[in-house]
Amino acid sequence: MAQSVSATDTLKKDALYLALPGIHCGGCISAVERALLAEPGVNSARVNLTLKRATVEVAAGVEPPQLVDALARAGYEARELDSGALSATETDKRGRALLMRLAVAGFAMMNVMLLSVAVWSGATEATRDMFHWISGAIALPTIAFSAQPFFVNAWSALRVRRLNMDVPISLAIILAAGMSVYETSLGGEHAYFDAALSLTFFLLAGRYLDHRTRSVARSAAEELTALEVPRTLDEYGVAVAVADLSVGDRIRVLPGARLPVDGIIVSGNSELDRSLLTGESQPVAGGPDTAVSAGEVNLTGPLVVRVTAAGQDTSLRRMANLVAIAESGRNRYTSLADKAARIYAPLVHTLAFVAFVGWFWASGDARLSMNIAVAVLIITCPCALGLAVPAVATAASGRLFRAGLLVKNATAMERLAEVDTVVFDKTGTLTMGTPELENMGDHFDSDVAVARALADGSGHPLAVSLARAAGAAGIQPASVTEITEVPGQGVEGLLDGATVRLGRPGWVGAVPSEVTATYLKIGDNAPVAFTFCDALRPGARDTVTALSARGLDVVLLSGDVSGAVADVADRVGISAWEAQMLPEDKAARIAILSSAGRKVLMVGDGLNDTAALASAHASISPASALEAARVVSDIVLLGNSLEPVAQALSVAKSATRRIKENFAIAAMYNVVAIPLALAGFATPLFAALAMSASSISVSLNALRLGRK
Repeated sequence: MAQSVSATDTLKKDALYLALPGIHCGGCISAVERALLAEPGVNSARVNLTLKRATVEVAAGVEPPQLVDALARAGYEARELDSGALSATETDKRGRALLMRLAVAGFAMMNVMLLSVAVWSGATEATRDMFHWISGAIALPTIAFSAQPFFVNAWSALRVRRLNMDVPISLAIILAAGMSVYETSLGGEHAYFDAALSLTFFLLAGRYLDHRTRSVARSAAEELTALEVPRTLDEYGVAVAVADLSVGDRIRVLPGARLPVDGIIVSGNSELDRSLLTGESQPVAGGPDTAVSAGEVNLTGPLVVRVTAAGQDTSLRRMANLVAIAESGRNRYTSLADKAARIYAPLVHTLAFVAFVGWFWASGDARLSMNIAVAVLIITCPCALGLAVPAVATAASGRLFRAGLLVKNATAMERLAEVDTVVFDKTGTLTMGTPELENMGDHFDSDVAVARALADGSGHPLAVSLARAAGAAGIQPASVTEITEVPGQGVEGLLDGATVRLGRPGWVGAVPSEVTATYLKIGDNAPVAFTFCDALRPGARDTVTALSARGLDVVLLSGDVSGAVADVADRVGISAWEAQMLPEDKAARIAILSSAGRKVLMVGDGLNDTAALASAHASISPASALEAARVVSDIVLLGNSLEPVAQALSVAKSATRRIKENFAIAAMYNVVAIPLALAGFATPLFAALAMSASSISVSLNALRLGRK
């Protein structure tokens, strides 16, 4: 029987991979696996909830569309992923390694602390030395294993002649352990094994918290590439690899399939869903000589397409490259912790050096001088600073999660607090991305019944919405026979011998209106229009109002037509908007705002938004967004309402204040502790207690953020 796993399974060459953006719990895992295993030719199915991915081992001849259809019948959206484009190193090895080192350091610290109690209680000479040697036997291998992340990062910085926070940390741990061995070998009264382990444990705790805040994030460019369809059909219906296609080849694209290449339609008529690529809310008609792009979805009729661009040259791959460039630019953001490290690290080293030189000049005792210098390093070691940011990030993330927001990026809070401009996408972001019938009450029930009968025979978004609204009103479908869908036009049938049609205005002889509509013609009667609007996402208007009230500029950028964009902008209260924008146009607009010194928050959901999401100062995507958009975003909106967006900005400002307060707490602690260490009054017990007190203080201050 298939097993559910939480770690990423190793990519297998003989397996199919499906993206499952809609799964969210253990019940989803079981349902998906059962649906897949029920299909003939499926040998095993494993679902990874963290990556929202299924790995399916199948017999020869089983194609991905069969599995996608099976999951659709079970109520789950699925998309094929290209295993060749997915990284085989997605397992959270670093997180597990940090957790293991943290556990080892904690266990060793508790044991050495117990031994230290005996020393602090008055053990002398041989007994004290024995406890010190036992402590050393526990501490030294633990430090060598657990403190490796700090040593590696410090060495990486020193190799390029710079300092980071890990340099004083590593130096303090190494000198504390080294001096402890030296003191123990000479029978000295003091050893710093407990302090070295405490440093290691607390700092590893901060490092692990920091890692967990961003462990979900993966490369959006890689995810976009994996969305590219790895197989398609040639014009004769034979399966071929997309990688083998070249310009001039012809392929057949069946209804419901995503186009794998850019091209020109040679034959066939259909409607194309471009919403994820361009933001257009309604499907567009496609026929001979119509240009199509990779990533578009063919809705109603089979098409034969001549390839004009494949592989690296497709619009989808160019979009992935835009995202990769934008991500690398945003990753250059310097966090508050890094800024503090630039000042703090040289100061700590200077103080320790001054302590050694001063005491050696005053006493002539190198051993005493080195002990005091080590005590200064331990006292001033940035344990509190190491916890300052992760503790706040964890508290803030918890509060936002309870409000319906999942924070994925380590510096998201700091960047979000700096935002002064908010840019929204329209379709799927400010709106739900699904049309709603708005004038059913203007029609006779008999007309609605005919329209429902025809709509039931189509998968077009307007038809689906019409059928759903009629069903909700209790209107049953009329007795229409011989229902046939005409690709790119609509649906027709016979009612009492008369032809009835539901579809495009030109096809039924109607005059097109300026609003989104589908038209019904019964026999020789005049056509009637069923009009639709794109429903606003709950909280959209209130969110825009709240953001504007805080003095933020709010902008709407959409790939949809001007009329639809203007309508939504008016309904939510946005005065600045732009329509018919391509993905690169959105990214360029964000770049213009950024170059003018604006800090932009981008809120979007489609493939056409990924480059803009990546290039913005901060970004948010709804949970209903495409996987690639969610991956590139700093924060994911878990519910349907947009109201938590305004709350995220408020919490981010509070979090940044808490981080700065933690830096102040750490600085005040050093103001008190450093003179004592320089004066030679810092015993190992005092050093350990002082470090613990500072760490607990910043953690308690961070917890204040969790309260509303």
